[in-house]
Amino acid sequence: MAKSKPIGLAWRSSTLFIVSTVGIGLYTDLFLYGLVVPVLPFILRDRVSLPENQIQSYVSALLAAYAGASVLFSPPAGVIADRVPTRQAPFLIGLVALLAATLMLFLGQSIAVLILARVLQGVSGAVVWTIGLALLLDTVGPGNLGKTIGSIFGFISIGELAAPVLGGVLYRKAGYPGVFGIGFAILAIDFIMRLLLIEKKTAAQWNEKDTDNSDRQDGEAATGEDGDVDEQEPLLRKKEEDSYKVPEGQSRVVRSYPILYTLKDPRLLTALLLAFNQATLLATFDATIPTEAEQLFGFDSLKSGLLFIALVLPYLLLGPIAGWLVDKYGPKPAAVLGFGYLVPVLILLRLAQPGGTSEIVIYCALLSLCGLGLAIIGSPSIVEASYVVSQYDKANPKFFGEQGPYAQLYGINSMVFSFGLTIGPLISGGLKDRIGYGNMNAVVAMLCLITAILSVVFVGGKPKFLRKR
Repeated sequence: MAKSKPIGLAWRSSTLFIVSTVGIGLYTDLFLYGLVVPVLPFILRDRVSLPENQIQSYVSALLAAYAGASVLFSPPAGVIADRVPTRQAPFLIGLVALLAATLMLFLGQSIAVLILARVLQGVSGAVVWTIGLALLLDTVGPGNLGKTIGSIFGFISIGELAAPVLGGVLYRKAGYPGVFGIGFAILAIDFIMRLLLIEKKTAAQWNEKDTDNSDRQDGEAATGEDGDVDEQEPLLRKKEEDSYKVPEGQSRVVRSYPILYTLKDPRLLTALLLAFNQATLLATFDATIPTEAEQLFGFDSLKSGLLFIALVLPYLLLGPIAGWLVDKYGPKPAAVLGFGYLVPVLILLRLAQPGGTSEIVIYCALLSLCGLGLAIIGSPSIVEASYVVSQYDKANPKFFGEQGPYAQLYGINSMVFSFGLTIGPLISGGLKDRIGYGNMNAVVAMLCLITAILSVVFVGGKPKFLRKR
């Protein structure tokens, strides 16, 4: 007996609804992560009855548990997602893990339960980022991926900004029920949207005419090596196509996890480096802005949190535009200009000085300039990595399986990004304590300079002057 067509098939499988669902999923992950951070010390003190001198170390351990689980579980999540017939099922399972984690944090009375909760949060984060990005690529195609990523990252940055501030305010006004009540409300919305979602390939079984398909086809047709026609001479293109061929006789490990073969490609490795450095920058700002604001202006946690508006607002407004430019001109210009632009801007952060309103305005202006750079570098990594892997997939259609290796790719990307978020605060915090805020930012600026140079060489393919004749 044939299955009846689902109710609301057209809108449930529309590009807008799928992209919105992924965006809400990523927003929920970051929001719930940030929401509980301000209350963790109080949970440890009030429920677990830890001595005051042990609270900081256990807070760090709980943060590390999340990051470690994200790093370790991201690659397996990608492998699983590429081997199951639908992305929706693991996407929902990830949300169940997040719901369980939130319940444990709300009710937990022991260190073991709290650590397990943070591990489940990390697992959920790995799943939602890995499968969410793969679902985006399935839906919008590589040619529209940049502007989609830019729009979503701008949106979820609101959650990243608001969650810690809101968590602190709600705890002060309403206690634990207020903090976790809003968390459960967002989880409910997220669950309903993930449950209603119908993937494009599933909708195609009913031969439903989807006007969004033309957008994807146009996007795929527009995708180029790096948006520069001059770098796509026919002879070079034929040579490059041959370079994506996977030789026979690969090891059992590579046959089981075919994405591993692509990791020797310098373009893909550079794309992953972009993701790592982007995460390191974000984590550096998260770790140093509150402490620097306290030292310079005597700000409390709420006022320090409001400073992030200056950093995030340019990201929110300009992220979609920057992503559209990546789709149109390729990832190389954005990667080179974005990381290169951040070099002098990060160095200028040493101009921040103690004082009143005028000094605060100067610091906010500098943070806004940094936010512009973050908007530019938001999507080149994903777009470049997706393009490189798609070339391997096209050149070896049977090697990577029916769904391709894209979820595996985003699993590795999520692992690298989580690793950057993990070590970013450790490195920046240590440097700030030893050499000062200005010199710390100078070191981060040099990291951006190195990234910009590597982007010139590898992102979008080697430039003409470096190619062998």
